[in-house]
Amino acid sequence: MESVWNFISPEPWSFGELFEALRQAPMYHIVVEIVLIVFIIRLLLTKSYPIESNELTEAEKEELIQDWEPEPLVPYTPEDHPDLKPRVVTKQSPTSLVVNGKEGINMATLNFLGMIGRKETEEAGLKAAATYGVGSCGPRGFYGTIDVHLFLEEKLAQFFGVEQAILYSYGFSTVASAIPAYAKRGDIIYCDEGVSFPIQMGLLASRSKLKFFKQNDMDDLQRLLEDQESLDKKNPKKAKVTRKFLVVEGLYGNYGTIVPIAKLIEFKYKYKVRIFMDESYSFGVLGATGRGVTEYANVKIEDVDLITISMEMALGTMGGFCLGTQYVIDHQSLCGLGYCFSASLPPLLASAAHAAIDCLEEDPGMCERLRNKASYVHEKLNQIDGITVSGALISPVKHVRLAESIGDIESDKNLLQSVVDKALDRGLVLSVAKYLEDEESFLPPPSIRVTVNTELTEEMLDKGVSILKDLLEEATQASS
Repeated sequence: MESVWNFISPEPWSFGELFEALRQAPMYHIVVEIVLIVFIIRLLLTKSYPIESNELTEAEKEELIQDWEPEPLVPYTPEDHPDLKPRVVTKQSPTSLVVNGKEGINMATLNFLGMIGRKETEEAGLKAAATYGVGSCGPRGFYGTIDVHLFLEEKLAQFFGVEQAILYSYGFSTVASAIPAYAKRGDIIYCDEGVSFPIQMGLLASRSKLKFFKQNDMDDLQRLLEDQESLDKKNPKKAKVTRKFLVVEGLYGNYGTIVPIAKLIEFKYKYKVRIFMDESYSFGVLGATGRGVTEYANVKIEDVDLITISMEMALGTMGGFCLGTQYVIDHQSLCGLGYCFSASLPPLLASAAHAAIDCLEEDPGMCERLRNKASYVHEKLNQIDGITVSGALISPVKHVRLAESIGDIESDKNLLQSVVDKALDRGLVLSVAKYLEDEESFLPPPSIRVTVNTELTEEMLDKGVSILKDLLEEATQASS
């Protein structure tokens, strides 16, 4: 025991013992230790860097200032750029708009069912503003949940016949938050090339592996699915932990085409993929009662794993919502970034949306009237020479494109913009489809976007198409 204690607490070495230890140590060991000691002493005594005077003379300062050219905060924009001359709307209704002081037939806005300006929605919004104020001032998970949010979510779930619905405060963030809430790095997403910009941002945020198929081309999609199936057979261990998603729109806003949902459901069970579908443009339009693509195609809504919808089209208000099973929707309350970290939907907008759903339930025939008018306009537009009309017959969104380009994309856009400007002078409000060209994954061809709503009469539609026909024929003849 005493020897152990002596080992733990040794007596100080004598000078002789220390000298003997140094004498027995290898020479290279002693040299290395001496070098290290010298280096440490030098490091402690030497300043980390020499301080030199770099004081400039007044002449040198002036010369540097004169030579300095600051970089522009934004890219150079020509003075005649259309974005520097925005069109200002001072009055609107479902049938007409006053733009830059000129009134015209409204074939530009996405107010499909005429809910903007409707008495029922306005009264509901005013009543909610008087009761709750204009904002919620907090996210839903903290102190932003108000009873009207819960009433609307319950109403939406009942209307669509699903287990649960969840509200977002902004239509853009609905689908952009929902996709990355489920799809993560290492997953695979099959996506249509024609999806809207909010969906593209959701895909980017997911960091998943993206595989795009041609716009509404089921053969191209099947080819991608079969290729992946072959890869999975070669590496079944990796395939077992790789999730696959299919992202589409019910009615594509950039093209006006309708997704073949029955075929997608077939692919879902054959290739084991989950379907995410955005129905912002198809809700209130397709189906006998406006419930969207699933009702239109007569398929079960449960076969679609997640449905996202912006309320800015059919319901004429702001915000959006997601539909699905309780398991799927509950996950978003913790992982949907737009839900967790954004102030909740203002109560007045939630109340207006609730009133709009009531109007749709009381008069489901408005959806059929909308489709009839859309078909009527489609047939009229097809009679115009020199153009093509993109979109389904019953789509309320039409894209009028030049049958043949007059040179390049910029020239086509300028020609179509000139048609839109002249149309306003003649009493018709239209819009050239706008895109963030540098950020779009697949930029659609230039087009004039023509929209239809339930409140436009046949006489208004005839006048609008007639004006557009005259101007397009004039423009195409002048450019040829």
